[in-house]
Amino acid sequence: MASSPTGKKADVPSVENVDTSYLEGLVGYNARRAALAVIEVFLERMAIYDLRPVDFSVLSLIAHNPGITSRQLCGTLGILPPNLVGMINALEKREVIARQPHPRDGRAMGLHLTESGAKLMRDAERTAAQLETEVAARLTPGEARTLIRLLKKVYLPA
Repeated sequence: MASSPTGKKADVPSVENVDTSYLEGLVGYNARRAALAVIEVFLERMAIYDLRPVDFSVLSLIAHNPGITSRQLCGTLGILPPNLVGMINALEKREVIARQPHPRDGRAMGLHLTESGAKLMRDAERTAAQLETEVAARLTPGEARTLIRLLKKVYLPA
């Protein structure tokens, strides 16, 4: 125990109940805590598909936007081009995506799911939807829509 200047043992504070009020008032803290709670389960469930969250996002965008370019993926997801190149190469090597010439830009390649990639994404998106249903079970449908709308206000440009 610490001593006071008079040589007597000073009372050392101890914490019985942790005060998180400051942190709980921060948007970033709450967004991160919520994301961590969802991502942990997402990682477990996507492991059977060998997909990380960023892989899932890229493949989902390709599934819903056949012919999307790497430039469009980078802009939409906020990924740096050098980071996307390796990911696209790996997905192509797994034979879940294929590059095809872009119909209007001779320099660009459009990205498309292969047949096995389309099956993978149907299964992975079904799994993700089940997780979303579980997560949203604590919210009313209106609260879930409001939460998504508010989160978008934080990360999308005005």
